[in-house]
Amino acid sequence: MTAAKAFFDARDLLLRHRTDYELAYREFAWPALGEFNWALDYFDVIARGNDNPALWIVDDPASDGLRLSYAQMSERSARMANFLRSVGVGRGDRLLLMLPNRVELWDVMLAAMKLGAIVLPATTQLSADDVRDRVQIGGAKFVVVDSAELDKFDALDVPLTRLSAGTPREGWIDLAAAYEASPDFTPDGVTHATDPMLLYFTSGTTSKPKLVEHTHQSYPVGHLSTMYWIGLQPNDIHWNISSPGWAKHAWSCFYAPWNAQACVFVYNFPRFVPKETLNVLVRFNVTTLCAPPTVWRMLVQEPLTEYPVKLREIVGAGEPLNPEIIERVRHAWNITIRDGFGQTETTCQIGNSPGQPVVAGSMGRPLPGYKIELLDADDQPVTEGEIALPLADRPLGLMTGYANNPKATEQAMRNGFYRTSDVALRRDDGYYIYVGRADDVFKSSDYRLSPFELESVLIEHEAIGEAAVVPSADALRLSVPKAFVTVRQGYEAGPELARAVFAFSREKLAPYKRIRRLQFSDLPKTISGKIRRVELRRREMERTAEPARLPDEYWEEDFPDLR
Repeated sequence: MTAAKAFFDARDLLLRHRTDYELAYREFAWPALGEFNWALDYFDVIARGNDNPALWIVDDPASDGLRLSYAQMSERSARMANFLRSVGVGRGDRLLLMLPNRVELWDVMLAAMKLGAIVLPATTQLSADDVRDRVQIGGAKFVVVDSAELDKFDALDVPLTRLSAGTPREGWIDLAAAYEASPDFTPDGVTHATDPMLLYFTSGTTSKPKLVEHTHQSYPVGHLSTMYWIGLQPNDIHWNISSPGWAKHAWSCFYAPWNAQACVFVYNFPRFVPKETLNVLVRFNVTTLCAPPTVWRMLVQEPLTEYPVKLREIVGAGEPLNPEIIERVRHAWNITIRDGFGQTETTCQIGNSPGQPVVAGSMGRPLPGYKIELLDADDQPVTEGEIALPLADRPLGLMTGYANNPKATEQAMRNGFYRTSDVALRRDDGYYIYVGRADDVFKSSDYRLSPFELESVLIEHEAIGEAAVVPSADALRLSVPKAFVTVRQGYEAGPELARAVFAFSREKLAPYKRIRRLQFSDLPKTISGKIRRVELRRREMERTAEPARLPDEYWEEDFPDLR
């Protein structure tokens, strides 16, 4: 059996049994791949004579946007590969890719795969200092950059071949010339499935970014699990609201939909406007949608029943969704948002798959191809512990390691397991409940508290937009839960609102879980938008006795009438 046939067979099994979780989980096996290049052996094969849409980019919702077929994307990427080869890009070369959602991003990704080059995706939100660090740490020899971001590279004094998309600039090779290259591409040799293909920087929620190495099998083929979780089918129009440069963009704007032969849909909004997003869903007949919790929290503020969407499947990822948001969407559209769990280091590991009962507050069950263990600090199996993947049953979607940090690789893959640093609880029915990052879970009066659980309750309050809970030192209880919160438009931070939030906390939470301290504050975030609780924890740890209260900070004991 050829590697390509093994891949097709594995994919087709998941498509056939999209709603039969037990059968799909039991029967699925990762394909054995020797020589395999997803762009050449899969994408180009399905693209031959295929006029179905592969990519649809809309900049103005009043227009039809740019729609390109599988056949067109295959030809464009072949031209791009020949062009990149002509400027020196070869097998194993590292290329930093810093483009927004424009068609050249997909062309370069496919072309680099065909060449055997290694792509380092980067967000356009990076600063000049970030760019310098990533070029140097990543060892990039080539950069492909949007013309609006070129100034960030001016101070770089390293040998680089510089290519730009957009307005031409002196000193940069114009990427537009790629489309004049030959449409006939011949690889210079074979690609092994285990050859490196992607180097992703982690988001840095708890530490400095590490460089995650993925191969020609771990992401292209590994994302069969993500395809299954989303419930994608051929000819779906799939919109994943995610920024380029982060792993989630590759998850659902590239591999998962194209594995299913669906159409990747992109709407480039200058700023996120919930009403506009809902209108786009309706106008362009989007059938499947993936969006982070921040987006869902904004969408549910709108009258969802007034938007006749054609959605069949909707999922959330990035951080867990709280049950209240899920219920509001289900009530309006009769569709349940299905949660899923994965990392930059992996594809989707755990998820609520289509057609299965969704347990409120659960992120689902292990996806086909993934075996999950929960471990304590001594590597013993427990019902609540760190999510771990046994390396004896190594999933294809797991990274090879951290390319720039062998010690971190050794720490993450110790004693026969890959440890995720995320904590979960396994129910008796096999569903998993997310508890939090291992570093975020803390003790108060000898009770273990999950920030996520407390935050999920807090954002049910009508005035709270976002919340982050961390331990705050307390002489009696060792620590108590402190919430940093942002206030929604139309509400005013102050003692009256603080009192209302404390009262809400007392009503909704057990006494040992209650929020005892509250601070109205902006929340520090990573470039990818994840809350940096580690920074908030550090702030609390470094606090001195004076002043007793920080600006906009309130303690439960400030309101004796609540007792």
